[in-house]
Amino acid sequence: MLEFVAIVTLVCCNFLCQNLHTCKPFCSLLPMLTLSNLSKRYGPKILFREISLRIARGERMGLVGANGAGKTTLFSILLGKNQEDEGMIEWERNIRIGYLPQESAPAGDETVLELATAISDELEKVIYTLRTTTDDYPERAQTLERFAELDGYNLEARAKKILAGLAFQQNDFNKPAKTLSGGWIMRAHLARLLVMDPDLLMLDEPTNHLDLETLGWFQDQLQKFSGSLLTISHDREFLNGVCTGILEISNQKINRYQGDFDHYLVQREERRAQHLAAYQNQQREIAHHEDFIRRFRAKASKASQAQARIKLLEKMERIDPPEGSEATIAFAFPQPTRSGQKVVKLSDVRQAYGNHLVYNDLNLEIEKLERISLVGPNGAGKSTLLKILADLVPLEAGERELGHNVSVGYFSQQRVETLNLHTTVLDESLQLSTGASEQQARNLLGAFLFRGDDVFKPVKVLSGGEKSRLALVKLLLDPPNLLLLDEPTTHLDMASIDALIHALEDFQGTLVFVSHDLHFIRKLGKRTIRIEAGRITNYAGNYDYYLWKSGSASAQSGLVEGLRDARPDQHASKQQEQNSLSAKDKRRLRSQEREKGKAERGKLQDLVRKLEKEIIALEEQQTSINEQLSGSGVYDDPEKAKQLNNQAASVARKLEQRTYEWEIEAEKLESVGKG
Repeated sequence: MLEFVAIVTLVCCNFLCQNLHTCKPFCSLLPMLTLSNLSKRYGPKILFREISLRIARGERMGLVGANGAGKTTLFSILLGKNQEDEGMIEWERNIRIGYLPQESAPAGDETVLELATAISDELEKVIYTLRTTTDDYPERAQTLERFAELDGYNLEARAKKILAGLAFQQNDFNKPAKTLSGGWIMRAHLARLLVMDPDLLMLDEPTNHLDLETLGWFQDQLQKFSGSLLTISHDREFLNGVCTGILEISNQKINRYQGDFDHYLVQREERRAQHLAAYQNQQREIAHHEDFIRRFRAKASKASQAQARIKLLEKMERIDPPEGSEATIAFAFPQPTRSGQKVVKLSDVRQAYGNHLVYNDLNLEIEKLERISLVGPNGAGKSTLLKILADLVPLEAGERELGHNVSVGYFSQQRVETLNLHTTVLDESLQLSTGASEQQARNLLGAFLFRGDDVFKPVKVLSGGEKSRLALVKLLLDPPNLLLLDEPTTHLDMASIDALIHALEDFQGTLVFVSHDLHFIRKLGKRTIRIEAGRITNYAGNYDYYLWKSGSASAQSGLVEGLRDARPDQHASKQQEQNSLSAKDKRRLRSQEREKGKAERGKLQDLVRKLEKEIIALEEQQTSINEQLSGSGVYDDPEKAKQLNNQAASVARKLEQRTYEWEIEAEKLESVGKG
C-alpha cells in the first residue's frame, strides 16, 4: 500500500526513543524530520543540491515550486520509494505517516466503509482474529482489549462521519470501492487518512478531486488536526488556510518561509531582491579581480598580487545566479465574434437521469459579457447545468434558447480524451483553429508552459496535466463567445492557472464556470449562482458578496468562509514576531502599515466613487426608459416595446449588481477607516 496511500511506521536510532511512552517529553523537543545535505539528480539535471531541513511536530508546511522542480520526487524520497544520491534522512522513532498521492489510488473488493476503516495492519489483524474465532478462543479477551486500545469501537462511527463530510451518501458506504470513479476513490482514501489520525499527513494535491464546499469541510478538518502536515498544492487559498510555513524548491535548494502563502510571496520577493543584489555585487567584485589579473599578471612587480587574487577567486564561494521570473509571458489570442445582448435563456427546464430528478421548472437568463461562477454542494447539479447550457443532455421539458450569433464552447476533463495522440503539441493546438497564426499558438503554448522544443513533443507522451493545458490552449485559440468551463484548473500548476486567468480576463465573451479554486473564482467571478437541491439562487455580485449575503448558512453547510486563514494563533504569532523587533524596526513597520492603510483607503474611495457614478448613470437610464414605456402609443409598435422592456430588465439587473457591489466596498471603506 506504500506505493499509493501509505500508513508507515518509521524507526530512528535516537537512544532517547527506546520506549515511546517514557521518552515522550524528550520526543516533543526533537525534530520530527531532519534532512541533512540531501542531493538528487536525474541524469544531467540536478533537482536538489545539499539541502538541509528540519520539520518539528505540529508544523504545517506547504511545499511549492516551479513545474518539474522536484516536489513529488522529494515526497517519494521521504517515503522510501526513491533513493537520494547523497545525504541523510532522519525520522522521529515510531512516527505514523499518512500519505495521499496525486493520482492512481487503488481499490479492491472492499466496500467504501471498509476502505475508510482500514487504518493499520495491526487493527486489521485484530479485526480478522475477532471475526474468525469463537468466544472460547483463549486469547479472545486479550484481543478485545487490544481492539479497545486501538479505538476499534469508535472506528466505524468516525469513518461514517468523515465519509459524510467528504460528500458520500449513506447508500455509498457499502458499495464496492472499485466501482467508483477515480476521484471518489481518492476521497475514500482521504477519509481513511483522516480516520487514521497519523502523526504526519503527506498530501500531494489533495484538493484536485474536491468540490468547493467539500474543500471547505476538509480545510476545517485540517485546521483541527493535531498532527503535522506536509502538502503539495497549487491552490493558494488552501495553502493560506492550512499552512504555518512554506517550503519552496528553487534553484536546486529548499527555502523556508514563515507564515501562509501570501506571506511567502512577500518574503520571496524580498529574498530574491537580496539575492540579486548579492549576486550583482559579487559579479562586480569578480570582474574587478579578473581585470586586475589580466592587466598585471605578466608584470613582475604585480605578479604576486595577481596570484593572490587568483587564489582568492578559486576559494570564493560563488553565489548562484537568480532564477528567471516565473511570471507568465505576455500573449494575445484571437477574440470571438460578438453575440447579441441575450446569450442564452432556459425556460421551465426539467432534467433527470433515470429516476433521479436534477432540475424542475428551471429558469435562467445569461447576458453578454457576464462572468458567472456556479457554487453549491457536490451533486447539486453544477456540471449538469453547464451541460444543459451546452446542449449536451436532452431536456425532459422546457426550452433552451440561444441568442443572436451565439457560439458555445464547453470544457471538461473529458475534452482531453478528444486529443489526437499521434500529432505534435503545436500541430494539435492549430488543428481546429481558424483565426490563429502559428506565432499566436506558440505564444499561448509558452504561457501554458510548453516552451522551446516542448511544442514538438508528441501528444501521446504528455502527462494528464499537460494534456489539460493543451486542451485549454485549443479552446482559447478558437474561442466561442459563450465559454462553459467545468473545473478548468484541475491538474494545472500556479503558473498555468495565472495564464488561464490572464487569458479569461482579456476574453471578450460570456463566461460560466465551475471551480474549486478560490483564487480563480475571486479573480473572474462577477455574478454567483448557488445551486442546491435542484434550485438556483442568484447573487448579483462576486464570491465574497455571496458569502456576505448568504451569511452563516454557508458556514453551517460546511463551507469555511472564503477558505481564509482563520487560525486562532495567527494574531499571537504575529504579535510575538513584532515583540522580537527593535524599536526602529517597529517604527518602520508601523509607518509601512500606515502607508498601506492610506493606499488601501485611496483605492476603496476611488472604487466607491466610480460605483456611485455608475449607479447614478444607471438610475438616469432607468428613468429615461420608464418614461418612454409610460408614453402614449409606445405599445403600438410591439417590437419597440419589447426592446424597451428588455433594456429595462437589463438595466435593473445591472443597477442591482452595482448597488450590491457599492454596499460591499462602502462597508470595507468604513472598516478600513475605523482601523
